[in-house]
Amino acid sequence: MVHLRAGIFTALLVSLAGCGGASAFLERSPRPQARPPAAEVTRLAATAPRTATYDQWITGFRGRALSQGVSVRTFDRAFAGVGYNADSIRRDRHQPEFTRPIWGYLDTAVSDTRIDNGRRALRDHGRTLAAIEARYGVEKEVVAAIWGLESSYGSLRGNTPIIESLATLAYEGRRRAFFEQQLIAALQILQAGDTTPERMVGSWAGAMGHTQFIPTSYLDYAVDFTGDGRRDIWSDDPTDALASAAAYLSRFGWQQGQPALVEVRLPSGFNPRLAGSARPVQDWAAMGVQSQRGGRLPGVGEATLMFPAGANGPAFLTFRNFQVIKRYNNADAYAIAIAHLADRLRGAGPFVAAWPRDDRPLNASEREELQRLLARTGHYQGEIDGRIGSGSLAAVRSWQAANGVAPDGYVSLALLQRLRR
Repeated sequence: MVHLRAGIFTALLVSLAGCGGASAFLERSPRPQARPPAAEVTRLAATAPRTATYDQWITGFRGRALSQGVSVRTFDRAFAGVGYNADSIRRDRHQPEFTRPIWGYLDTAVSDTRIDNGRRALRDHGRTLAAIEARYGVEKEVVAAIWGLESSYGSLRGNTPIIESLATLAYEGRRRAFFEQQLIAALQILQAGDTTPERMVGSWAGAMGHTQFIPTSYLDYAVDFTGDGRRDIWSDDPTDALASAAAYLSRFGWQQGQPALVEVRLPSGFNPRLAGSARPVQDWAAMGVQSQRGGRLPGVGEATLMFPAGANGPAFLTFRNFQVIKRYNNADAYAIAIAHLADRLRGAGPFVAAWPRDDRPLNASEREELQRLLARTGHYQGEIDGRIGSGSLAAVRSWQAANGVAPDGYVSLALLQRLRR
């Protein structure tokens, strides 16, 4: 999932069982859509009149905001005309659960269209991206990949008024403290003069701009790369937003010239229980692990072996930069997509090994059933909550090893059916 303070929101919640323990990740539709003029934003938002209790909450919040340094002028201007955004509440309460496998996600995230649009973006903004790479040491293809997944290269930045949406969610949402924190940060952004309430639009959950920063992340990491005195991630000019994404990755330790992800080929008889373990690259090479595309394994330091779709699917070594990408969005599937899209933008081909496309991930009730069956056999002692985390994956590996199955920790319908016997 997304880090509360430093993460980035995207549009739809997607559940992914058996992907290295990351059971959910967020995805944005790849279909380009025309962004409405700023004057149409309020009309497009699902705004309802304010109730007396909502007005009382705003009055109380006003005092809290002023006590944190927000000026009366900033607050009153930001809240002028703010209503109750029923659409934000509806989306927050009724996020659908998608049972979509990782290969289905990657088919969209790293589609031919997204690759073609990314190469066009690299041509059109080549000088800017080269300058950003020179400043922050983050390769231009990686920055372009984040731009592509977060907003389809700027075509899907969101059109919801941020102050109204965050106020509504802070008043009635599930995570009131978090959204109030974001609302304070949004007011501080306005007070600094980086944008205006009218231009401060984005997703229903508060993510903004070409690279979808939430307000607290903006305050901590956004940069003014153009030098005009404003960190303008809302402009049609993506420069500040792209530089901010690069600055973010640099801040968390991006290693220029090192890979994030390498597809590998494993020797016959390789022990799948080594998945998830981190070892020096030379140790993997000594075991016979090779790059799928030939040549020596790249990178230095440690690498972690990953089977996102079990031992019958592609295998990867992930490096430090993979973890840095996960600081942007804490999901293995997202980091795989960013790393692979960046490689495709450099001219690399698709993954070599085939995905097990006949499989499907489990839905919530099936994941709970899986945990109950694992508990019944003595392999799982955790909560029956349908969340496939490290404890559930360890239980799966334990059961697999005890029952003559490759202990790769992959959660699938076939595994559940075998447990049912």
